[in-house]
Amino acid sequence: MPLLTYDIWADGRAEPAPDLDPTGPAHYRWFHFDRDDPALDPWCDSHLPEIVAQSLLQSETRPRCDVFQDGLIINLRSVNLNTDGPVDLMVSLRMWVAEKTIVTVRLRKVFALDGIKDSCARNDAPPTVGQFLGQVVQGLSERTHDVVLDLTEQVETLEDAFENDAAPEASHLPVPRKTIIGLRRYLVPQSAALTALLNLESPMLNRLDRLHLREAVNQALVSSEALESLAARLSALQDHIDAHIARQHSRNGYALSLIAAIFLPLGFITGLFGVNLAGMPGVGWPGAFAALCVGIFVIAGLSFAILKWSKLL
Repeated sequence: MPLLTYDIWADGRAEPAPDLDPTGPAHYRWFHFDRDDPALDPWCDSHLPEIVAQSLLQSETRPRCDVFQDGLIINLRSVNLNTDGPVDLMVSLRMWVAEKTIVTVRLRKVFALDGIKDSCARNDAPPTVGQFLGQVVQGLSERTHDVVLDLTEQVETLEDAFENDAAPEASHLPVPRKTIIGLRRYLVPQSAALTALLNLESPMLNRLDRLHLREAVNQALVSSEALESLAARLSALQDHIDAHIARQHSRNGYALSLIAAIFLPLGFITGLFGVNLAGMPGVGWPGAFAALCVGIFVIAGLSFAILKWSKLL
């Protein structure tokens, strides 16, 4: 059985449909199904064209907007606001839109449809099929926009930390980058699908419907473009962090090289005078050890002075 079925009149009045016929006495009829409903397959086979039924029932979808006979096959994606996964686990919404019938099918809850469901309960439903589409796209766009704003704040925080010489850990970047990649996978083709919907010549979309739809599509395009920008900014930030780490390693290696340059001759001298063989100079002289220590300090001082003079320090 459908999750809900409404007969919607041209004045916005909505009533639960008394049967499961595709059309009714109202201006149009809206069916909303869960994809796992066992009654969905036979209902689609009985009441919808074969190609439309296949588009609603397929296991995997990508955003699209195609004309079929007198209706539209529309697949869209919504950010996942359910508790069963991250926001980039995009939720599929499949739609068949005809002049007298709208069928929506979900896999998980699509919060953008809650507003339409509430308006139906208040007898303030979208009076036309075009306005229904506009409200769906608007609901999807607003929720996507909120997620993109949150991602923008995260990226700005990382950028501010880097600019304030508090370079963020490289481990802080994978989470927002993964989220952006997941969103871009569907929102980029969805932008193309929404643009195709906006440019569509269809009697189901009047001038007012197109105006509302244009604003919703524009917001969706802004979010998609913002994701492209965020991806580039994170990539640039990753390059800066990598360069910062490389400079740190280079400075550390340089410091170790200078230390080695000073202590290498000292190690050679102590190693040479540490051999336990007959004939070593100063073996019988009590002041030999003090002289060796003084010589070591002198050589260390000379090494330091040479490095300083050559501007290596």
